[in-house]
Amino acid sequence: MAKKPIRTYLSLVRAKQADETRARIAAAARKLILSRGFEAATIEAIARGAGVAVPTVYAVFGSKGRILAELVDRAAFGPVFQKLISEAETLTDPLARLRLTARIARQIYDGERAESELLVKARVVLPEVAAREHDRECSRYEAQAVTVTYLIKSGQLNPALTESEARDIQWTFTARDLYRLLVVERGWSADRYEQWLADAMVATLAVPKPSRKQRRQPVKSAKT
Repeated sequence: MAKKPIRTYLSLVRAKQADETRARIAAAARKLILSRGFEAATIEAIARGAGVAVPTVYAVFGSKGRILAELVDRAAFGPVFQKLISEAETLTDPLARLRLTARIARQIYDGERAESELLVKARVVLPEVAAREHDRECSRYEAQAVTVTYLIKSGQLNPALTESEARDIQWTFTARDLYRLLVVERGWSADRYEQWLADAMVATLAVPKPSRKQRRQPVKSAKT
């Protein structure tokens, strides 16, 4: 009966060692790719940097493309992202969810900014990276349904839009390319991007607010 706790302990130790090895390989790959470029970061060089054997790198990740994909995921979907997602799950106000969606998009793209330029280059030469990106975009599109459903149920979806159109628009607004164009290419601050994105989504997807003139118009009394 005493053997079971020992086996459990050994399993936990092995799992911890595996996680540490994975993290060490990823860190070595990131350092090499950012300092010397994607092409120069060979599996052999990554193994040397991590202090492991080449077969170990293949056993853990399988390919350089998968290493790069994990680097992007680690940067974009870290603790801050997880905290924002938890916050989103508690919100029932659809407009507040739209604004939080802008903050989540900003957090993702801020986090992966260094790796995203590498990802663009890698998509050209590594089909598996392009395939992963396609799957990620499909998942991102499906995720828009939650906020759009809140808008519909609360009667706050812009009546000029269908549910499908609303999802298309939110998916487009929160795309990486829009962040890249405004923040990276045009030099917007991340704060400005987040504020603009939140305002743009609310203005486009939600029921339009009455103008000041419309609010001031007196209600005509019915003739008797």
